[in-house]
Amino acid sequence: MARMEMSAVPASLVIPAQVSAEAYYELGLMHAAGRSGPVDRVKAQTWFNVAFARGCARAAAARQELAAEMTRDEIAQALREARAVLTRH
Repeated sequence: MARMEMSAVPASLVIPAQVSAEAYYELGLMHAAGRSGPVDRVKAQTWFNVAFARGCARAAAARQELAAEMTRDEIAQALREARAVLTRH
């Protein structure tokens, strides 16, 4: 049987569709603060975008604040990743 590292599996494939907007917001905070490993602004922005799209009003301020520290390419990548998550769930 093949072994797979869970870190190699995109979170969008293992997070159930019924996750609340607040949970996505918390994922964004984890990545923004480095609680899940090194700080990852793109992942944080991705989860803030998903949280906002799912109705979490607090995510709007968080993604705006984080965007001020990101390049256009990073923001674009985060938007692409968020779109991919939203179309799967």
